[in-house]
Amino acid sequence: MAEQVFPTKGNLLNAQKSLSLAKVGYELLDKKRNILVRELMSLVDKAKAMRGTIEETYRRAYSALQIANISQGVIENIAYAVPEENSLTLSSRSVMGCELPKISIEEQKPVLNYGLQYTDSNVDMAYICFEKAKYMSVTLAEVENSIYRLTNSIRKTQTRANALQNIVIPRYEGIVKFITNSLEEKEREEFSRMKVIKAQKLTKKKYIVKKRSRI
Repeated sequence: MAEQVFPTKGNLLNAQKSLSLAKVGYELLDKKRNILVRELMSLVDKAKAMRGTIEETYRRAYSALQIANISQGVIENIAYAVPEENSLTLSSRSVMGCELPKISIEEQKPVLNYGLQYTDSNVDMAYICFEKAKYMSVTLAEVENSIYRLTNSIRKTQTRANALQNIVIPRYEGIVKFITNSLEEKEREEFSRMKVIKAQKLTKKKYIVKKRSRI
């Protein structure tokens, strides 16, 4: 690449400018990557803590559901009385240009929407357990989706940083070195040529002076 660039001062200035921008770009990408990694690690820790809790919550919920089915028979018809959840809202927050989801749900005290005459406390317990699992699922979904997006963003940032560090920056460093060496070589050649010309003029001048003195 360097050998294809004509060694001029203009091209040297352009190459130096591009090299400087590439280095700044790499530093910014490196900072972005570090910030994203820190954010990712905090969410990974949060997800690990939540997974253990949510697994236990779902275990209790399904156990309560099983007990309710045993005591009441299959309670599918009772479940239809529970209204659909429609209070979910989705927004986002930006971390170094990476859009992370923010899922919120309106938490309310459990309201029994089915009749109490033909149900018992086992049904109530199953309903309460699944309500708790619902809220935890919303939070875990937000965290895990954020982890997925951060992972993709880190991978893309790493790829770009590697391209700058291993390809772009060395290429422009080679161009700058090539042009600098070429210009220095031209200057040395020009200096040597001027010295020869000066010596020739001085010799010629001495010859003329000597010839005149003889006359």
